[in-house]
Amino acid sequence: MKKRFFIKMFSLLLLLSVSVAFAAGCTDIGGDTPVDEPKTKSRAYFEFFDTVSYVYSYSGDTDEEFEANHTAVADLLGKYHKLFDIYYGYSGINNLSTVNAQAGKSPVKVDPLLIEFLLYAKYVYNLTGGKTNIAMGAVLKLWHDCREDWAEDPENARIPDTAELEEASEHCDINDLIIDEEAGTVYLADPKMRLDVGAIGKGYATEKAAQMLIAKGVSSYVLNIGGNIRVIGEKVTGDSWIVGITNPDRKSDKGIICEKEIKDTSMVTSGNYERYYTVNGVNYHHIIDPDTLMPAEYFSSITVITENSGLADALSTALFCMSYEEGKALVESIDGVEVIWIDLKYNIVTDDNHVLIVIFAVTALIVAFGIIWGSKFLNKSKVTDADDEETEKHDSSKE
Repeated sequence: MKKRFFIKMFSLLLLLSVSVAFAAGCTDIGGDTPVDEPKTKSRAYFEFFDTVSYVYSYSGDTDEEFEANHTAVADLLGKYHKLFDIYYGYSGINNLSTVNAQAGKSPVKVDPLLIEFLLYAKYVYNLTGGKTNIAMGAVLKLWHDCREDWAEDPENARIPDTAELEEASEHCDINDLIIDEEAGTVYLADPKMRLDVGAIGKGYATEKAAQMLIAKGVSSYVLNIGGNIRVIGEKVTGDSWIVGITNPDRKSDKGIICEKEIKDTSMVTSGNYERYYTVNGVNYHHIIDPDTLMPAEYFSSITVITENSGLADALSTALFCMSYEEGKALVESIDGVEVIWIDLKYNIVTDDNHVLIVIFAVTALIVAFGIIWGSKFLNKSKVTDADDEETEKHDSSKE
């Protein structure tokens, strides 16, 4: 019976080791506030970038200060949302839907904020070797339309034809995006070219909102814009926040696959487990590899940690469409970037092993203690439990 007690205790130690590793110092954004920290304030918005946006304050500011700050964030996100929209126009605004509609026709006078963004998008294109390409709208539209059709009629779902994709890919040359800074205009020289900024727009707007708050002297704030995390400063205690990374294995009962300690930075994840549709039992996610014109098949999740949320957003998409070797070379060429890769078998690969050090160190210590303690206990039991052996033989299959 004591052997069975040891087995149960050893299992409990293993479970405890994982709990300790993940709970140590963990702060759940928007959750209970420790007694030595100011009360958390939060505000949710549902109208930007087809997702939910949260503004959190851990700074101890007044209700009036928080109201002014989250309203300013919402105003700026709303402005970028309208500028980046490729589906709808807005009165008095020339946005990306306007630019797309005028492809091959005439230049469009746009807001200087849009000029600045498009120049950055071109920079990101060159940085990633074309893996993050806002000029891929013609290809992405084919996949988008198929997803929309699937939502209406799953029984007749399909993927785009190869010929359709190849024809559309002929109209994705970012050099056909003509930006005239002096005139403040944007022109698509290819009549069939379309811009789609989904791979970078949300992160870019998030960073602009963060920089606005920083300019106001704000600290100890967290922006969560559709899962794009931007932490401003650190906790008032000087500690970091610990942010969980979603487990891409949706069949697992473990919702968080690992955690990362961050302060004054951004953290963006791209994955294949949320936005997808199914055809003949195969899931097709939304991150399209510009080389194959099909959903990328290198990883199930990529998390990028770097100060600039726009860069993190762009890199998470680019790295999702690269092999580990290609991606690691790209990351090493850029200062201040850390990446957590999760492969198609849900194994974690990282260029910074301290992400998992707490988990493994605590687990190792507790398991080692359990083994040492258990060995001594079992040795003793060989002498004292001889009379119980026959009984335990009959009970072991039930454990």
